[in-house]
Amino acid sequence: MGVEMFDLLVIGGGSGGVRAARMAAQKGARVALIEGGDLGGTCVNVGCIPKKLYSYAANYSESFDEAPGFGWSISEKPKLDWELLKANRSKEIFRLNAVYANLLRDAGVLMIAGWAKIVNSNTVQVNGVEYHAKTLLIATGGTPMVPEIAGAEHVITSNDMFDLATFPKRLLVVGGGYIACEFASIFNGLGAQVTQLYRGDQILRGFDDDVRQFLASEMRKSGVDLRINAYVAAISKSENGLIVSLKDGQTIQVDTVLYAIGRIPNIQGLGLKANDIAQSSDGAIKVNDQYQTSVPGIYALGDVTARIQLTPVALGEAMTLVDHLYGKKQMQMDYDFIPTAVFTHPNVATVGYSESDAQKTFGKIRVYRSEFKALKHTLSGSTERSMMKLIVDDVTDRVVGMHMVGADAGEVIQGFTVAMKAGATKAVFDSTIGIHPTAAEEFVTMRIVT
Repeated sequence: MGVEMFDLLVIGGGSGGVRAARMAAQKGARVALIEGGDLGGTCVNVGCIPKKLYSYAANYSESFDEAPGFGWSISEKPKLDWELLKANRSKEIFRLNAVYANLLRDAGVLMIAGWAKIVNSNTVQVNGVEYHAKTLLIATGGTPMVPEIAGAEHVITSNDMFDLATFPKRLLVVGGGYIACEFASIFNGLGAQVTQLYRGDQILRGFDDDVRQFLASEMRKSGVDLRINAYVAAISKSENGLIVSLKDGQTIQVDTVLYAIGRIPNIQGLGLKANDIAQSSDGAIKVNDQYQTSVPGIYALGDVTARIQLTPVALGEAMTLVDHLYGKKQMQMDYDFIPTAVFTHPNVATVGYSESDAQKTFGKIRVYRSEFKALKHTLSGSTERSMMKLIVDDVTDRVVGMHMVGADAGEVIQGFTVAMKAGATKAVFDSTIGIHPTAAEEFVTMRIVT
């Protein structure tokens, strides 16, 4: 009996891996997918989807507070049922896991449960069994970094936050990236007393400076105790929770400590070094423009390559790779003007260049900035404000940066991203009629250079 040979063997059942496996199978390739956990990867199980669901849950707290301004009388203080929220989230994630499984099954993909170890460029071992393929694809994603501090055993990561046995009344979040800010905002909205520590000068490094400062102000205003230039020295356990000692001598007593200090490629046990698969200093797999690794026949995409760690990017890379391997070889991934959102309270969304990056790239730029109280909050009683910003290349008049802090920022920026990809100029924005009254219309009514 001959050895069974697949056309494509995909390691990792996250967004990129599932999409690549399914699309390749639909093009006639014989495909197998290896996954040791739940299908859907970080995004479906412990990332984008449950995070957005919990963000919705946190929004209700604000809505209850704002309702009286619109004539609603709430007789008693609403109470969060943490167990019910967890159970309902779990049902939805379980449903999505099944959807992914059905999509793969219907496409003809063989699913192999277990953790993969690469033997050579055509062979992968799972649970002691070897599987062979003409092409291997590594799409194992990323995993949260764990701190190297005294008492690190008391720390949890973002993977643990959705199913905590007890709701944390006092939560410490360490980190200043989008994951840290999101969890700080969400659990603050759910009713926790939240302290957030960041060792840098301002949260959301890499985002536009106005966005960073504005969001920090809004988060503090909503109740998050946000401290910058703060370092944790050690964590210890006591009868009343965890004692967090800071390097400046202060201590904080909390129930839960979440470390969200970044993510690293998920490469443990894959056998990369044994097979001479080149990696960068942080462990990320190096690939060329066709997602090929240093070993012919082995490809990698998504977070494990640490290019741009976003689910839609992994999906786009998967489609591009499948076209390269089994299609017309016409698709090419465009990494310019990729929008992103941060589901804090209020939301942040951005696409294109920050002001400082645009200045370095284009030289002469024009900046338009607007800050205002949304119409809703003229009655709600909330002090929340919104901020919107446009950055224009002065020579071409093209809009090269767009930033928003405010309600539904992601929904607003997604639509405008199409215009920016198409090369829309400020003149086009100016000639566009806005929908009134909306926050989004502000982007087409800005006239004064700031």
